[in-house]
Amino acid sequence: MEQLSIRELLAKNLYKTDPDGSHIHVNQEVARRTGAARILIEVCPARVYREKEDGTIGVEYAACLECGACLAVAPPGSLEWHYPRGGFGVQFREG
Repeated sequence: MEQLSIRELLAKNLYKTDPDGSHIHVNQEVARRTGAARILIEVCPARVYREKEDGTIGVEYAACLECGACLAVAPPGSLEWHYPRGGFGVQFREG
């Protein structure tokens, strides 16, 4: 049996986006003051965060793996994160 790469395994997951909005909210003022963008971009395995040209942090919440790594390292007050409502978010299919 051929072993799949991490990327191939992650592609099998299902993502159900909550139409009521994101479970991740960045306090842009605190994030800018604390340099949170660099930290969040580096720690997120799903590449949910990106720094925009204007210096704010963009969030692609639909790609979130819900691991909580960002919340563990985010400077205090820079990030508000909670699990998506029941039935929404990532549904793991491998592992």
